Amino acid sequence: MCIVGGGPAGLSAAIALSLAGKSVRVLETNRPPIDKACGEGLMPDTLEALHALGIRLSGGFPLRGIRFISAGTKAQADFTNGHGLGLRRTLLHQALIARASELNIDLHWNTPHGFPRDARLLVGADGQNSRIRRAEGFSQKQVSCRYGFRCHYALEPWCEYVEVYWDKRRQIYVTPVAPDQIDVALLTHNPPERLQNVLPHFPALFARLQNARRVSSEMGALTTTRVLRNVCRDHLALIGDASGSVDAITGEGIGLAVRQAIALAEALRKGDLAAYEVSHRRIMRRPRIMAKLLLLMSRSTALQKIVIPVFARAPLVFDALLAAHVCSGTVTAAALTGPSLPNPDRLKIQS
Repeated sequence: MCIVGGGPAGLSAAIALSLAGKSVRVLETNRPPIDKACGEGLMPDTLEALHALGIRLSGGFPLRGIRFISAGTKAQADFTNGHGLGLRRTLLHQALIARASELNIDLHWNTPHGFPRDARLLVGADGQNSRIRRAEGFSQKQVSCRYGFRCHYALEPWCEYVEVYWDKRRQIYVTPVAPDQIDVALLTHNPPERLQNVLPHFPALFARLQNARRVSSEMGALTTTRVLRNVCRDHLALIGDASGSVDAITGEGIGLAVRQAIALAEALRKGDLAAYEVSHRRIMRRPRIMAKLLLLMSRSTALQKIVIPVFARAPLVFDALLAAHVCSGTVTAAALTGPSLPNPDRLKIQS
């Protein structure tokens, strides 16, 4: 089996398939560790899915929940199914590579463009601009497109929450990623905007960061909501952003990729690739609904002035919505992969 793309989606798929007893080859055009502009917060259900694949994470900063901030109003909700983790993307990638190496997965870095068409199973994990998706003519619809920019500051985190600062058509995420470092990420509808131009619109955050030292350059990326009619056919499957995506406002990118990897392995365990199609739709359903709601709020300061004070006055409402967004790991694992996968060492794929 051949996986094109050695980012978190491709490596998660390789690990899940290898645990299933399959020989896997991974092709990646870049050299590790691979970085990307993102919020770097891992939800509790994402951590559980990574743990199911035997991924051991070190470092980072434990996250208690999510805090919304708008016009001086704060509302926060705690995770009900464990803690999250703020972790540099490069450290996550290194942990995935370490697990893949433990399993003797055949990893090829800095490989030229192209992919083998004679593989028994070809998995496209090559991102939102997937060459495989385009070459194979998968039908897709792009619902929204925004822009993300991220850098890191040498600053001791002041809380155990991912803070989301709201303004019209833009948000700033602050995620603790180490005891002495935070990730600051901007999501915006306006491509010319950058963190240095936008931060003064958030006076409290601007004051905190004004004298802090940047420890990384600002990195940018597109964040899209993309829907595909199908994600697999014959001996080809798409995973991660190649298979469709939701806006980064949900914080779900890595979690979706890992759960899709487990679902793909489970489908092949049953000898039924079409089962992955069904599981993929189920995995994407809840984040797509949440993305629509959050993007609606992003476009309207009037709505923010209603919703965030309600969350502040009735924290149980915010708690319930966060719990719905970050499903209980046990329930999620059962719903996505069935009863046969809790122990990854017993995962089998039928030939």
